[in-house]
Amino acid sequence: MAPADTTVGHGYASSMTGVAPAASPPNVRVEVDIGASAQPASREKFIPLTVSAIVDRLTAPGSWPHGQARAARRFFRYLDYWRRQQYQAHLIDLQQTYEPFSPDSDLFVTRTYAPEERDLMQKRVVVDIEKLLVQANYHRIDPKDVQVIMTKDSTYGLDLHVDFSAFEECLIYYRGATSRRDKRRNFKKFYRKEEFDIPIYQRLFLLFKLKPLEARVRDLMASEQLTRNEAEKAARRLRALIPENVREDHIYLKLFKNIPRNDIEMIFPNTRVKFRLFDKVKLGVTSGGAFGAGVFGTASKVAAGGLVASNPVALAGAFATLGGVAFRQAMNFVNQKNRYMVVMAQNLYFHAMADNRGVIIKLADRAAEEDVKEEILLYCVLAKEPAKRADLPDIDAAIEQYLVTTFGINVDFDLHDALERLIRDGLVREDAAGMLHTLPPHEAAKHIDALWDTLLDDLPDFGHAEEGHEVEGASG
Repeated sequence: MAPADTTVGHGYASSMTGVAPAASPPNVRVEVDIGASAQPASREKFIPLTVSAIVDRLTAPGSWPHGQARAARRFFRYLDYWRRQQYQAHLIDLQQTYEPFSPDSDLFVTRTYAPEERDLMQKRVVVDIEKLLVQANYHRIDPKDVQVIMTKDSTYGLDLHVDFSAFEECLIYYRGATSRRDKRRNFKKFYRKEEFDIPIYQRLFLLFKLKPLEARVRDLMASEQLTRNEAEKAARRLRALIPENVREDHIYLKLFKNIPRNDIEMIFPNTRVKFRLFDKVKLGVTSGGAFGAGVFGTASKVAAGGLVASNPVALAGAFATLGGVAFRQAMNFVNQKNRYMVVMAQNLYFHAMADNRGVIIKLADRAAEEDVKEEILLYCVLAKEPAKRADLPDIDAAIEQYLVTTFGINVDFDLHDALERLIRDGLVREDAAGMLHTLPPHEAAKHIDALWDTLLDDLPDFGHAEEGHEVEGASG
């Protein structure tokens, strides 16, 4: 990926720190593409820095005129608290809507919902969570890309399969498509270790909800041309592959870290482990050889001395030995599959970050943090240099250049979203000529303080109170 052009927006970039940027950005972080090799690589909007790291750099001594650095630092702290509070209000409403679908709820059921109400609430949960993911700078993995990814060689040596037709809702989002170095033994090099790159998702999100069994039956009748009885048997057989505690009326949310891109099948509840070609050949050869030797030995004993008539007990022992050989070879297949399942479980144990309600809380926190980082970076430019809307492309390039020069990271800065939030909160104003006017740091902090004073006055009631109806006897 080419570094940012250091000539574009040079004045805006230097206004962020009061120092002109270096000509050669060091240690540019390069992201990799998420799908097939034909898909072009793209930069991510995620800024891999803490809010405090950005504030420390942007409020260093001499970075603001007339000693405004202290006031700017205080305003940034106010802004951080204010933005998180806004997300908290949205989070309360989302958690209330999600509660009837939560697999982990330990609360009494005091309200029931009609089927059509549940359908509306389900759609609202999915839409609201997608909004959080976008604000947290996650990217959706297209289903076509998922199919491409699943054809790749497994990092953990597993051959996995997922039936996506089992899901009524299925969303996969990622943040941080990169790679890590690892070592493995190469049989072509006499089992000597070699380094290789593993493409990974630093964060991987999954939302899924199973199709109702009746919908699954109808799908099988239509797609496979089955009778209803046949479709019901097939649907129950496929549902048996899913753990019993995974219910069709729940929405499951999962968040993972550092998942190898070619092993995302392991995060699904209906993952089936299949034997690789190498395992099939190895087990087939060893099992066939052992069983063939057992058959030959038993047949030799029977043919050699009339074992049937002379010693029936010895004959039974010979066939028991043959049965033992067959049982041991069958157990080899079972044990190999169990080893695969252990590998998958062990790796998921160390990759898991959060489930269900915990995922929502973590996403809301990350979304607020991304908003704050974007707003602080944009505010620092607009507060120091006169600018109008026509200058936004230069400002966007200047901020990206600053991040490359100062921190060595290359991101796609989300300027327009940050500007709209600053305008909405009254921190930036656009006049009729398109000029952008920004409140100075001291006034901006007082403005946030005033917004806090009216926060409770403008607090809305619990959302969607008209949905469902109260039940007389609460149940757990």
